Amino acid sequence: MLNWLMKWYKGNCNGDWEHLYGVKIYTVDNPGWSVSIDLLDTPLEDKPFSKIQYDHGDEDWLVCIKKDSIFKGGGDPNKLEEIIRIFKYWAER
Repeated sequence: MLNWLMKWYKGNCNGDWEHLYGVKIYTVDNPGWSVSIDLLDTPLEDKPFSKIQYDHGDEDWLVCIKKDSIFKGGGDPNKLEEIIRIFKYWAER
């Protein structure tokens, strides 16, 4: 998944986009992951995305949304790959 995300990022770098936008992956203190992927000036900017969310307790939760041309994903410490997989599946459909 990480290799795919790196290729997606590189494919959107055009000399301008990467100076204003990008991909951010960081940890949060509940604990878990947060992923933000800027979609402005990409083919995904206007593509609809249906929210994905579940919460089965502190060790099994995930939420992915698209808001203001940003894909946002969050999840427990085991969900980073799943967040990227959800983004990949949506981006390729």
